[in-house]
Amino acid sequence: MTVQMRPRVKYVIGPDGSPLTIADLPPSNTKRWVIRRKAEVVAAVRGGLLSLEEACERYTLSVDEFLNWQAAIDKHGLAGLRTTWIQHYREG
Repeated sequence: MTVQMRPRVKYVIGPDGSPLTIADLPPSNTKRWVIRRKAEVVAAVRGGLLSLEEACERYTLSVDEFLNWQAAIDKHGLAGLRTTWIQHYREG
């Protein structure tokens, strides 16, 4: 049985509207997750540049952590990724 794989895309549109390639993604040893870096990883997964599993492995993220980033963007835009606002958004 063969597994149908989606063809990998060469680039996606990043959170700032510019093309984003694998080379443009944050380094795999990133420790400081600013809004832009989180948004780039979410855009890469959504656009098919990386799979969810690849992103979690590359950045040592849990699936829950990634899904929280994605939900924060969906609900509050990029500002939802600001760590100082997490408690504020969870309450609202």
